[in-house]
Amino acid sequence: MIKKTYLKVIDEKYIIPIALGGGIIKFEAWESEGLVVKYNMVYINQNIYAQDNGRVLGYDNAHDFHHKHYFGKIVELDDFISYQDQVKKFREDIKEFVHD
Repeated sequence: MIKKTYLKVIDEKYIIPIALGGGIIKFEAWESEGLVVKYNMVYINQNIYAQDNGRVLGYDNAHDFHHKHYFGKIVELDDFISYQDQVKKFREDIKEFVHD
């Protein structure tokens, strides 16, 4: 069996001050032949949600399908367009928890 190898092109972590909602936001993405083939973006805040390692909100394509995590529930995304589109959706959704 040949193991697929991908190049990690995004590895970002942001600590959100308590005054703005608290928690951690992480973005990860891997490419193959110039295309994002694997991604993960997550908002973690154990003060809001202690289960699922504190993952309040997340988008990824683990397990070979695009899906959203929201307070422990997983919803398959049938409207996937691109990684960039998922980032836009995540940034919009995160406004529910992270304040300016």
